[in-house]
Amino acid sequence: MAVVLRPLGLGDLLTGVPAIRAIRAAVPDHRLVLATTEPLRPLAELIDAVDQVLPARELEPLDWSGPPPELAVDLHGKGPASHVVVAGLHPQRLLTFASPGYPGPTWLPGEHEVRRWCRLVSEGLGVEADPDALDLAVPAVPPPVRDVAVVHPGAAYPGRRWPADRFAAVARHLAGAGHDVRITGGPGEVELARSVASAAGLGEGCVLAGWTTSMELASVVAAARVVVCGDTGVAHLASAYRRPSVVLFGPVSPALWGPPARAQHVVLWHGDGTGDPWGTELDPALARITVDEVVAALDRLPDAAHRPRA
Repeated sequence: MAVVLRPLGLGDLLTGVPAIRAIRAAVPDHRLVLATTEPLRPLAELIDAVDQVLPARELEPLDWSGPPPELAVDLHGKGPASHVVVAGLHPQRLLTFASPGYPGPTWLPGEHEVRRWCRLVSEGLGVEADPDALDLAVPAVPPPVRDVAVVHPGAAYPGRRWPADRFAAVARHLAGAGHDVRITGGPGEVELARSVASAAGLGEGCVLAGWTTSMELASVVAAARVVVCGDTGVAHLASAYRRPSVVLFGPVSPALWGPPARAQHVVLWHGDGTGDPWGTELDPALARITVDEVVAALDRLPDAAHRPRA
């Protein structure tokens, strides 16, 4: 048995997929248990390396009733606060980044999130980890719509939220070019999505925010023509399903959280890496991205996959 700790957000889960696959390769005969948050269970079950999902809460002891696992891996953080969670399982072997009382590979500031966890596993377990192995299985749940242009205006914090009127202008451009546009978002982003749709001249039926499950949202992205969003979990879904995307970064550098270096993902960023990702005001670097830049980025996507069907 191998237990892997990753109870964070959607983007965190998806950026950890290559490391999880590498752990599976290191212990192919072990049952691999992924400890993550209950809301992420359906998406975690789409990771082909995972045998079981264990509900977990950030930095809280795991509800583990089984015997001590042969291996426990902390894919949560760099210090003792998360290390003690996996150490509490009393595994035969423990893999964490180095911190007081815990030997392991050195945490490197400024390392891309995907490569960081791949390196932990490569150095700690002696296996190759492919940072591009981000793919996720397509949900069995059919998408409520297919071949749409997804515009996702929300973000966890205002500092990472590009202005709604600019998202509306992009949505209006996409609709004018012949796209079937859908505005996505979580339950708390319904009014934001409606305001974007209204300003773009789109009907209420274009708003998916608030009524798609996480699996339905994933299936929509997997079948999308193109995705336009900020530094959010939806950007990582676009990477997982290799869908053409334009991703807008502000306080956080794409060198830390950006999509893989593939032609179908275009990143826009005017920052210096000193912004506040938890800021309550629009980050100045994000504010410097213009609607014209996003439209031009859509035109730079390398093939016709993002363009509306004839």
